[in-house]
Amino acid sequence: MESKTTDILIAGGGVAGLSAAAAFGTAGFNVVIVDPATPITTRDAEGADLRTTAFLQPAQQFLAMAGLWDRLAPHATPLQTMRIVDAAAQPPVTRDFHAADISDQPFGWNLHNWLLRREMVARLAALPNVDFRPGTGFSHMVARTSEALVSLTDGTQVRAQLVIGADGRNSPVRTAADINVKTTRYGQKAVTFAVTHDAPHDNISTEIHQAGGPFTLVPLPDHDGKPCSAVVWMDHGPEAMRLAALPDAEFEAAASARSAYTYGPLTLASRRMIWPIISQIAQSITGPRTALVAEAAHVMPPIGAQGLNMSLTDLACLLGLAQAAPENLGTQHMLDTYARRRHRDIKLRVTGIDALNRASIAGSPVVQDLRAKGIQALYGITPVRRKLMQIGLGAR
Repeated sequence: MESKTTDILIAGGGVAGLSAAAAFGTAGFNVVIVDPATPITTRDAEGADLRTTAFLQPAQQFLAMAGLWDRLAPHATPLQTMRIVDAAAQPPVTRDFHAADISDQPFGWNLHNWLLRREMVARLAALPNVDFRPGTGFSHMVARTSEALVSLTDGTQVRAQLVIGADGRNSPVRTAADINVKTTRYGQKAVTFAVTHDAPHDNISTEIHQAGGPFTLVPLPDHDGKPCSAVVWMDHGPEAMRLAALPDAEFEAAASARSAYTYGPLTLASRRMIWPIISQIAQSITGPRTALVAEAAHVMPPIGAQGLNMSLTDLACLLGLAQAAPENLGTQHMLDTYARRRHRDIKLRVTGIDALNRASIAGSPVVQDLRAKGIQALYGITPVRRKLMQIGLGAR
């Protein structure tokens, strides 16, 4: 049986876990990262994650610090404007939030998830102090005062100062640490896919609200010589399932109509995937020698690009604490500070996105009218508009 000693054990080889390994490895910590699955790093492979992630400015800075941004930048599409459309209002209400109002940089950059995994895995391979073990999972652990003893699914025993649970919404690390979660189900699902269209997207991310949930178009690089966007289409579960099963031509017609023909007719440029929509908050984001990050700590509907960006904020906080006092890595003092700095912000953002999603689901004319008036009012007061954009980027 193999025995290994390391500074940090990361459970979870998704985008958050790979980012964590790159960041802590770049900072000089010894890292073991495990995941029961092997990352799928090509677009056309079975099981590839065809969703995209919009990285906001603070997340981009974190990726740069982790030695990842130079690899990702050539593939990234900048998001210069955030457009909100309330298509249920008569007439429809449209408001644009321009990055130039608060910054000389875009709001963020959009990237394919499968491509993120490809570049992140390549980065880890270049870090001699990072031991990536795809195909091996977290089994259980015993947390002691000075370290955690972690057993992996292949029988390996790892001694670590800190265990980071980046292993998703059904986190085995969270279960092992005996941390409960509160889950909210909305009866919604999201259909995700990519489309080409005739009109250019002009680096505008467009969120179109109607009853059932938002329909969001996020800019991507051109595909086969045509403008291309990633789409997240949220709706009531049975309707989302019906849409996902439609023949291509019928689905394209329905998607074009739901998009209010913002860019003209839409043509599928990928297969469709379907995802359940929930909110979830861990009762605590720490346990003995353990820190939860990303979906192990918080899950929310895909509105306002908050999910993974919050996850990288978790990691930036943890990394900052580790670098400030490496001798305190994984101690109760470090973990208490992490919880104090992150848990309140997580609760506020999950609650805020929950409220936005409920307002988007609502089919009542009264609620729709309030939503449209709210968009107009928030946009119309310049200091409020700027503050909202700064909060969206991660300002406290």
